[in-house]
Amino acid sequence: MELARTFDGRKFMWDGVTHQNQKEAKEVGQKYKDDGFDMELVEEGGAYFLFTRRVPKEVVVEGKPI
Repeated sequence: MELARTFDGRKFMWDGVTHQNQKEAKEVGQKYKDDGFDMELVEEGGAYFLFTRRVPKEVVVEGKPI
């Protein structure tokens, strides 16, 4: 399984877990959604894979400007 995929022009990262059934994958996916992630569920060869992404709400830059 590749580590990253693009859905609708947006990059998602695989969560690294192979889920054996759709129910389990959807339950884990809902937890990601509850934590503020976008989530895509992919089924390949009878296994289910979750791809997630989250856009940062705030970017903190440390140090002084150049």
